[in-house]
Amino acid sequence: MAIREIRLFGDPVLNTAADPVEVFDERLHRLVGDMLETMDAAGGVGLAANQIGVTRRVFVFDCQGMRGHIVNPVWEPLGEAQQTGTEGCLSVPGVRGEVTRHNTVIARGVDMHGRPLTLRGTGLLARCIQHETDHLDGVVFTVRMAPGQRKAALSAIDQADWKKEN
Repeated sequence: MAIREIRLFGDPVLNTAADPVEVFDERLHRLVGDMLETMDAAGGVGLAANQIGVTRRVFVFDCQGMRGHIVNPVWEPLGEAQQTGTEGCLSVPGVRGEVTRHNTVIARGVDMHGRPLTLRGTGLLARCIQHETDHLDGVVFTVRMAPGQRKAALSAIDQADWKKEN
């Protein structure tokens, strides 16, 4: 396994929709392992493949006592309940903002071996599923913020040390 470089806000790959995974081989297994190691090293609760520059529909997660991955995820809300909470992102270091998401979702996809997988998430896990799937669709969480929150987040990004280095 290897720790991969996390792409930062402004990198075009973060605004690129990822392609479905069609080949379930050792390269995919290595990708999932690298993603888990990268997420752990960065202290995150989720990581999408395009955050490390790979445009494949895969994300990993570690929250609420659940750790794993899902390939080719699609999700749907369960019920109408919503949650508003503070989100951050490994691709936008040091920037956080309020985002409203569905409180409970069900995600369906497959694992790295191609076996069907269903994941039900509430609270933080539901937020993680929606946030990481957004990444796979080329959407960064700042887009989901209310206008005032988004403006503050974008201002913080412009002033961030990591932004000035890129």
